[in-house]
Amino acid sequence: MVKVINKVAQSGKLWSNFVSLQKFIINNMVNLIGTYECKLDSKGRFMVPVSLKKQLNSVINDGFVLKRSVFNNCLEIYPMNEWRIMVDQVNRLNRFIKKNNDFIRSFMSGLKSVDIDSTGRILVPKDLKSFAQLDRDLVLASSVNVIEIWDKNSYENNVKQTLVDFGKLAEEVMGNKLDSNDIS
Repeated sequence: MVKVINKVAQSGKLWSNFVSLQKFIINNMVNLIGTYECKLDSKGRFMVPVSLKKQLNSVINDGFVLKRSVFNNCLEIYPMNEWRIMVDQVNRLNRFIKKNNDFIRSFMSGLKSVDIDSTGRILVPKDLKSFAQLDRDLVLASSVNVIEIWDKNSYENNVKQTLVDFGKLAEEVMGNKLDSNDIS
């Protein structure tokens, strides 16, 4: 009987640790808001808009990961804590399955660790600038916990195409999200 009680107590401690970890992750997640226009200088740097920088204030010292987008011709900036969550998901893939290895290699290729410098700028390396076909005018679009970096013309064209059938897309993506507990 004592062994059973000890096992229950131990599982309770583990559950408590898991719940604490879950709360920590949720409380430290970044939820970004806004779309911002800025300029890329001749050295490939852009100034992070003040209102976006304020939203990043709690994670700014940890740095960021800059990568190619999977689905779009843009770049993505992950705050380091968000990147760690993403890498944790990728690390769960079985590397003895070839398509998983191929995915990991492609997903991780071209990654750059970047920081916001003392004047509030981020440097976009030439290879990533070329991938996203970034010109002088940029759009920084918040995407919940990630910032997308777009060439302004590409961004406007992409948004215009998406908005054509946005109602249908919203229904397909979000239409099944309510469960019985959400209905009053």
